[in-house]
Amino acid sequence: MKAIFFALGLFVCLWGASFLMIDRIVLTSKDDSNRDPRFRGLFTTLNAQRQQVVDPPQWSAFMLMSVGSVTMLYAVALPKR
Repeated sequence: MKAIFFALGLFVCLWGASFLMIDRIVLTSKDDSNRDPRFRGLFTTLNAQRQQVVDPPQWSAFMLMSVGSVTMLYAVALPKR
């Protein structure tokens, strides 16, 4: 269980660190016919070329890094069996 929680916390923390370095993510697709515009609609908009643009807010990077580091600290504090 310790390894699972530590790996999950590390994954979330690294996603937060990557959000610090990017401003937006442009998703391209070859087939636009079956795309649902509501899918991933929380932070997604469409640009002029009909590409989906994910623009995460500034606070999301810090929130992901803090949740990941608290999860890793929890994994270290779990008792051994």
